[in-house]
Amino acid sequence: MAAHAIAHYTQPGDLVLDPMCGIGTTLVEALHAGRHAVGVEYEPHWVQVARDNLALAADDGAPHHGEVYSGDARQLGSLLPIEYASQASLAVTSPPYGPSVHGQVITKPNKTVQKFHHRYGNTLDRGNLANIGHHRLLAGFTRILAALRAFLKPGGHIAITLRPWREHSELIDLPSQILSCGQQAGLIPTERCVALLARATDTELIARGSFFQRDFIRKQRDTGLPLHLIAHEDVLLFRTPDQPAKQPAAKHPH
Repeated sequence: MAAHAIAHYTQPGDLVLDPMCGIGTTLVEALHAGRHAVGVEYEPHWVQVARDNLALAADDGAPHHGEVYSGDARQLGSLLPIEYASQASLAVTSPPYGPSVHGQVITKPNKTVQKFHHRYGNTLDRGNLANIGHHRLLAGFTRILAALRAFLKPGGHIAITLRPWREHSELIDLPSQILSCGQQAGLIPTERCVALLARATDTELIARGSFFQRDFIRKQRDTGLPLHLIAHEDVLLFRTPDQPAKQPAAKHPH
């Protein structure tokens, strides 16, 4: 998805921004496509992984340099140098959502299962958007979207990948909620797309669920709730207004 958005909404030499960059997937895709890249990540472990991935991209011949800054994306204006103001053609991001949709798992020699990276950092860290209540998460993500405007060119684009999930059997329609967040942040919605998470054949979609997704669906079905594996993610596209956004105050880079 990141590679497609970069190819569609940017030109070689443009800047791509990811305010919650994780391991740096979007940034690496941007560098390999001949774009500049800058990201912000909250969790120190993933900051280092993202920087290592950017270094690997450089070793592989990526023509431009990328940067990763450590901090809370809600404070984007104080994290990124003023030189990035109104420079990005595209921002790509995704809010934290749903404990059943991420993580890794290995089977140990005794046939037991070990999960890891299935939680967002320290669950007691309330500075992490994933560890606060849902309404506060939406408010925090709205702040991030509003802060992005100062770093995007007038008419620049923001691509957001996300999906709904269920909590106590109730559907949480995160895509529609984030659509409202974007509008509250002063962004203009332009597209709502589908990114398949399944293989398409002539007659059916073959879902590629992770261990965590399959485990979640299996447990829900055992309780009598007839859920199915999610076969797609929503992709919301916004653009910034044509007039420049208010510039962030000059700060020292972190």
